[in-house]
Amino acid sequence: MIKSFRNKQLKSLWETGKSRIDGRLHNRINRRLDRLDSAETPEDMNLPGFDFHKLEGHNPPRYTVHVNGPWCITFEFHEGDAHVLDFEQYH
Repeated sequence: MIKSFRNKQLKSLWETGKSRIDGRLHNRINRRLDRLDSAETPEDMNLPGFDFHKLEGHNPPRYTVHVNGPWCITFEFHEGDAHVLDFEQYH
């Protein structure tokens, strides 16, 4: 289950369906958030097209799924829940 967000616009999209994030990305983001909300382990996000992987050099560990172009959703995972979700260009 999704427990917390770092990015306010990502949180707004999840909670209200509205956000200042480019509207062309909303469907792709929502598919990833829906899956993340039901995930029990980070590896549950390892689906075709998501380009799931663990980010190096983070403690606690952070993971990422690709959205579009350079945009990704990054997150931490603790005790079966997703935390500190961010929408970022980390490359």
